[in-house]
Amino acid sequence: MTTPLLLAAFAMGFFGSPHCLGMCGGLVTAFGLSMQEVSPLKKRGLIATYHFGRLVSYSILGVIAGIVGTTVLAPLLMGNSTPRILLGLVLVFIGLSMLGMPFLNKLEKVGMGVWKKLSPIRQKVFPITTFPRALAAGLLWGFLPCGLVYGALLMAVVGNDIATGALLMFVFGLGTVPMLVATQETVGWLHKQIGRYKLRQLNGVVMILSGLAVIALPIAMHSMGGHGDHGSHGAHQMHDDSAMISTTHDHSQDMHGSNTEEHHNHDHSHANHQ
Repeated sequence: MTTPLLLAAFAMGFFGSPHCLGMCGGLVTAFGLSMQEVSPLKKRGLIATYHFGRLVSYSILGVIAGIVGTTVLAPLLMGNSTPRILLGLVLVFIGLSMLGMPFLNKLEKVGMGVWKKLSPIRQKVFPITTFPRALAAGLLWGFLPCGLVYGALLMAVVGNDIATGALLMFVFGLGTVPMLVATQETVGWLHKQIGRYKLRQLNGVVMILSGLAVIALPIAMHSMGGHGDHGSHGAHQMHDDSAMISTTHDHSQDMHGSNTEEHHNHDHSHANHQ
C-alpha cells in the first residue's frame, strides 16, 4: 500500500501546486528579492538549499503525524479492517478538497496565527545571502499554513508508520517543487496547462475513486471470506455424512454376517439332532 500512497502524495503536490503558488508566491518573491546581490550560480544553490529545508520541515511534520498514527490511532483500530477504511475516507476527503471543497480553510486560519508568531524569527534570515540562512528560511517555510499540506499530513497519520509518514511528506513536497522553482515563463505555462486540462480536478476525482476502492476492498474480501467459510462448512458436513454412511454400511455388513453364521450353526445343530 506504501507505493500507491507515495504516488498519490506526489500527484497531490504536483497538481495542487497552483494552490501552492498562490500561498507561497509572495514568500518566493521575497526570497528572490533578497538574493539580488549574489551571483546566478550561488543563487541557484541558495534556492536548492531553502527548498531542501522546506522538504526537511515537511518530513519532520510527517514523523510527528506518523507517531500520532502509530501510538494513538493504531491501537484503537487493531485487528480489523478499520485502518483501510479510514485511509479510503482520507483519500476521498483530500479528493473533495482538491475539487474545491473548503474543508481545510479553518485549519489554515489557525495555522496563520502560528505563522505570524514566527515573524520575528523569519526577519532574521533576510537577506538570504548565505547557505545557513537559506536552510533556516526553508525550515521556517515548511510551517507556512497550507490546506494541501494538512491534507498530506492526514495521509501520513493513517499511513500507520513513522518512516512512511516522513517519506510521504517528503515526496509530497517534491511534487510542489517544479512549480515553485520554475521561471516566470514556465510558471505561467504550467499554471495554464493544469488549469486548461483541469488536472487538479482530475487528480481529485482519481483520489476519490481510489479512496472508494480502498473502502470497498475489505468489504468485498469479507463477503468472499464468508462464502468461503460456508463452502468449507458444507464440505466438512458432506465428509461427516459420508463417514456416517460408511460406518452404518460396515455395521450393517457385520450384522448380516453375524446373522448368517447364526443361521448356519442352527442348521448344523438341527442336523445332529436328527
